[in-house]
Amino acid sequence: MSGVWIFKNGVVRLENPGDCHVSSTTGHRKVLVHVPSNEVITCYANLEKKLYNLGWERYYDDPQLLQYHKRSTIHLISLPIDFNRFKSIHMYDIVVKNRNEFEVRDM
Repeated sequence: MSGVWIFKNGVVRLENPGDCHVSSTTGHRKVLVHVPSNEVITCYANLEKKLYNLGWERYYDDPQLLQYHKRSTIHLISLPIDFNRFKSIHMYDIVVKNRNEFEVRDM
């Protein structure tokens, strides 16, 4: 993973160019694609249907987040409540926890 380490207000974090959907080097927007249907995920309603079909259940612990849990695992997917804040880091989290079902692609 490449990026830039940012130190701000006593906190260090890795800023990945892909985190804002647009890579500064390539200029491409990232999209989450459901591989079996080749469908680009454009809203949480579409994503939720795909996740439910894979055995994920909505988890209502934090009202500020959309969270999904799979009973057979310890995995938890946490997403911002606003789809406009859905970034590549969230996409890659979904991909890692659902191998062969989703991909992150340049638009």
